[in-house]
Amino acid sequence: MSPPPPPLLLVRDLVKRYRLPRQRWFSAAPQVDAVQGVSFALQAGRSLGLVGESGSGKSTLARLAMALEPPSAGSVHFDGQDLGALSPPALRRARAGFQMVFQDPFGSLDPRLPVWRTVSEPLAAQGQHGAAERRRRAQVTLATVGLGAADADKYPHEFSGGQRQRIAIARALITAPRLIVADEPVSALDVSVQAQVLNLLQDLRERLGVSYLFISHDLAVVNLVCDEVLVLYQGRVVEQGPPETLFAQAAHPYTRALIAAVPGFLPGRRSAAPARPGALVDDSAATTGGCAYAARCPWRQPVCLAQAPTLRPLDAGHSAACWRADVVRSAGAKSSAGST
Repeated sequence: MSPPPPPLLLVRDLVKRYRLPRQRWFSAAPQVDAVQGVSFALQAGRSLGLVGESGSGKSTLARLAMALEPPSAGSVHFDGQDLGALSPPALRRARAGFQMVFQDPFGSLDPRLPVWRTVSEPLAAQGQHGAAERRRRAQVTLATVGLGAADADKYPHEFSGGQRQRIAIARALITAPRLIVADEPVSALDVSVQAQVLNLLQDLRERLGVSYLFISHDLAVVNLVCDEVLVLYQGRVVEQGPPETLFAQAAHPYTRALIAAVPGFLPGRRSAAPARPGALVDDSAATTGGCAYAARCPWRQPVCLAQAPTLRPLDAGHSAACWRADVVRSAGAKSSAGST
């Protein structure tokens, strides 16, 4: 059997540390670790979802993967190249292979430019082609996302939210990238429009073979479009696996809490959050050196307060960073069976 191909995107031990404003003159500036030792690999043609509450590090991780910010430690390799080691001209050329779709379809488009200029901006940044050829390619790409050639001369205010997001997707596609980082691409859209945009992304993946790093707080969306899911909590990966396994057999209490917060997400499962006797302590009581989730966890034990768990495999492709992962997963299975 031949070995698997190298991953398209490889993230190793990524850390991002921000320095906060000083509280007092001459005092040391406090620091916050937005991303703490995250590693993952994304194969070509696959889709990887990042989920977690606000502040969990999803968007920061996206910016690091796109080389929009340098990491404090660790590395990002795209198609075998260490992005952090590239010179500015080499990084600019490499960017043709990975593009980004932002959350806000209203704020991500320049209202002063006609659509063809916006869509062809990546080509201009790459120094590719003249204006006439860039315009032609913009029209072709707009047709790929379901817009007409006549739309190329219109301005963003003439389009609906869903159409604007199609324009943003066209802008990402025009350099024929192998990877698209989609940061909450449908969260600002109406539900009916969300379905249209998601169908478009799925269709583009099948036709063009593009890979997605898909960031969302919507578990149903991630369950629909992703082949693998990473659950982030306070900048750490606490669970990882295929959605059909991770959501049905969640082995980390935080993942179970996310699922419980979405009524009807998993048919046949109770929507109540897991609980056991004993009150939860406040987040501020979390101990240094222990599990970051221990203060909120209904399954915590002394070891959880004293030592942080690392990701360990449970099944093929399914891992969790929890000392009691087997107990948590078993409790989830009993809850599901008891509600059918």
